[in-house]
Amino acid sequence: SYRGLEPHLECPCWAHTRRGWTTAGAALSAMLSVALTRHPVSTLIAAPAVPALESFGKETESPVSMRFPSLLPTRSLLLRRLQRDDAQALCAYRSLPEVARYQSWEKFGPDDAARLLDDQKDRDVGIPGTWLQVAIVENGTGQLIGDCGLHCLANEPRQFEIGVTLTPSRQGQGYATEALECLLHYLFTALSARRISAITDALNDPAVALFRRLGFRQEAHHIEQRAYKGTWTSEFVFALLAREWEMRSHSVQQP
Repeated sequence: SYRGLEPHLECPCWAHTRRGWTTAGAALSAMLSVALTRHPVSTLIAAPAVPALESFGKETESPVSMRFPSLLPTRSLLLRRLQRDDAQALCAYRSLPEVARYQSWEKFGPDDAARLLDDQKDRDVGIPGTWLQVAIVENGTGQLIGDCGLHCLANEPRQFEIGVTLTPSRQGQGYATEALECLLHYLFTALSARRISAITDALNDPAVALFRRLGFRQEAHHIEQRAYKGTWTSEFVFALLAREWEMRSHSVQQP
């Protein structure tokens, strides 16, 4: 399991994009100054207008929200929305110290499960600034063995953060990989996601290996970034673009 299941993160800003436009704007102003010394003003008035910078990216970043499917089947799993009768199973694995170690909670009891289920009752996927928790159900037993979090970023609605929690008895069997591969396909195709990221504790070796196995790039290593459960914790930031996922999926399908 790894951190990434609570709606408290701020999304990245567009400072880099705006800086690029600022540089381009300065160059355009210089060119225009030169043009005004060589041509009458009347010849420049009819020139095509420069698009408003504020509209940059709005079409490509339009939110796409929808009801999560009743079932998303994989080879060994069924992914679905959380249900009211999941409370006991949620408490069973989320309350374990080895599960909570890299999560935002210290303890997870019946009241916590009730709050989570109430929060998720009418939640759709792809609503900017919200998380959707997805249940991971084992096909053979019908048991709830974990959950995934899908965070649609507030100001970047085609970007998601993803997280997973799995009961220890089912770890090491490829279930986390199988569940996330299914959700990556869903986000990149059904919701037209452009970029998916994940944040892991730098000490959480299984989660780090999981994202590398899924083709994510490590974009950052924040050393002693924040106070967390009595210590300063370091974190890795991973990300995967839609075009990278498409290339990887195509290469995996090749004989």
